[in-house]
Amino acid sequence: MAKASKLVAAKRGKVLLVRRRRDGLWMFPGGRKRSKETDKDCLRREIKEELPRLKLGRLSLWKEVKAKNKRSGRKMSDAIFIARNAKGKLAIGDRKEIDRAIWQKPRGIRLTPTSRYIRDQLFPRKSK
Repeated sequence: MAKASKLVAAKRGKVLLVRRRRDGLWMFPGGRKRSKETDKDCLRREIKEELPRLKLGRLSLWKEVKAKNKRSGRKMSDAIFIARNAKGKLAIGDRKEIDRAIWQKPRGIRLTPTSRYIRDQLFPRKSK
C-alpha cells in the first residue's frame, strides 16, 4: 500500500493544483495516509480537509508509484487517482498547509518532485 494518495482532475486542458504554504510549490492535491485507511479513503479525507467545497465524481486508480525521484533522491510511494468529474468552488479548508488552489495548464509552473513526475507521465510534452 502507498504512503500517500494524490488526485489528478483535469478540465478543459487544465489540471487542479494546490500551492503549499511552506515553500510556494504547486502540487496535485492529496496527502499522507493514516493507519488502517485505504488509499481512496485517504484521498477523500484529504480533499475534504484541503478543498471542502469540491465535489468529486467517480475515482479510479491510475497508478501506484513506488520509485526514487531522480532529482531529489526522495522515495515516492503514492497512489494516484483520476477523478472523472470535479466541480465546486475551490475554497481552501486547511490554510496552514495550502494557501491557493487553481485550475492551471500542467506546464510552466513550479511543481513538487512527485507532482512533476505525475505531470510528465500523464501529460507528456508534445513533440513537434
